[in-house]
Amino acid sequence: MFSHFPLRVLSRASLLAVFCTFAGTSALAQTASLQAVEISFALKAAGADARCGQPLGPIGAPATLASLRDARLYVQDIALINDKGQPTSVKLNASDWQNDQVALIDFEDATGSCAGGTPAVNTVVTGTVPTGNYNGLTFTVGVPVSQNHTSTELEGAPLDLAAMGWSWQAGRKFIKLEVNPEGGVTKADGSSSPTWFVHLGSTGCTGNPVTGETVSCMRPNRLPVVLAPFDVTQHQVVLDLNSLFGSSDITRDKGAAAGCMSNPADKDCVEVFERLGLSLDTGRELKQGVSPVFSASAKK
Repeated sequence: MFSHFPLRVLSRASLLAVFCTFAGTSALAQTASLQAVEISFALKAAGADARCGQPLGPIGAPATLASLRDARLYVQDIALINDKGQPTSVKLNASDWQNDQVALIDFEDATGSCAGGTPAVNTVVTGTVPTGNYNGLTFTVGVPVSQNHTSTELEGAPLDLAAMGWSWQAGRKFIKLEVNPEGGVTKADGSSSPTWFVHLGSTGCTGNPVTGETVSCMRPNRLPVVLAPFDVTQHQVVLDLNSLFGSSDITRDKGAAAGCMSNPADKDCVEVFERLGLSLDTGRELKQGVSPVFSASAKK
């Protein structure tokens, strides 16, 4: 009777070993079926990297030398386009710069004319996609509706920055670009401002998130971008300030805020929104996936 006992032990041990091997192999296979991706972003002016504390440009019309004061943007709905033309969502890594739905790109470093910003910079989005062949990129400049109308004091990174807060229904600035032209900005009333602003965010919003109301915005102002061809190992996303300010006189303001803060009645927003590829009236893209200010270029 006792002679069978070791056999039973060995059988169970063998079965356990087989199970563990199978489980380990499955886990490795699952890990191997994903590939890490790093999507790089760059800010350019006159063909050079735009940096705090260095001359910028010239930019605008007429062309004017300037300095960078701030440059940050949120991106969501990030996906790679496979060789069949299908978008595959990038699963974002959790970090101080991104949560599972949105990432913050931050070009300013709080030096020079960017004093008052944050010292840390971030020019990449990181995550994973299923292993495959990808030749394009799509993303949306913006913050998802479910996360946009929330308090910067209560949210975690990257939505916890008061500087990216948008006063309209506790939303966010999707793009915050600020430049200081040489000689400053002459306003319509004759006064002056050191800075020409571009703040993009949802407008025409109703509903109070503080009291639990659902917020809806007449002009969402989220900007979908499609870049193809785009190889994440060889290309970077470029935001070109010469393109953005190509039709704007950054030394003068036509009324309202100095520059464009997404006000549909602000004459300075007409050219800015056209360059972004957005309708100033509806807050929606003018041509699907096309934004003249964004392009793909080879990494350095």
